[in-house]
Amino acid sequence: MGKGIATQRARSREAERQDMERVEVLGKSTPAAPHRDRLLHEHTRLLLASALAGTEKLSFTELKQVLDVTDGSLSVHARKLEEAGYIECRKSFAGRVPRTEYRLTAAGRRALEKYLDHMEALIRAARMDHTRARR
Repeated sequence: MGKGIATQRARSREAERQDMERVEVLGKSTPAAPHRDRLLHEHTRLLLASALAGTEKLSFTELKQVLDVTDGSLSVHARKLEEAGYIECRKSFAGRVPRTEYRLTAAGRRALEKYLDHMEALIRAARMDHTRARR
């Protein structure tokens, strides 16, 4: 078996294991967030999608400044979101200067909203549990 195939299978098994983890919410054990989007759960990608959700489009330079990341980091994270269909990248030239712009796609907006809804539900549950514990 090739090294690449073995690595893919190991990653797949790890993803399945993570799906089976349990989360304690309101004293009940529930399956770990099946709709938690692993792509968006990563900090930089969540910030990237969130920044794009608030505007029509942002340039590479604008995103780099907003997120306070390196060129390489932004490129890697943007590429992952682009491959998932969450963002769209358009390259053009202003005179001889290359310009790269990103926008959030409809699929990316839905994924972000679903992710945020899930996080908000977890926060509400934790606050309710905390309030009950204080009484």
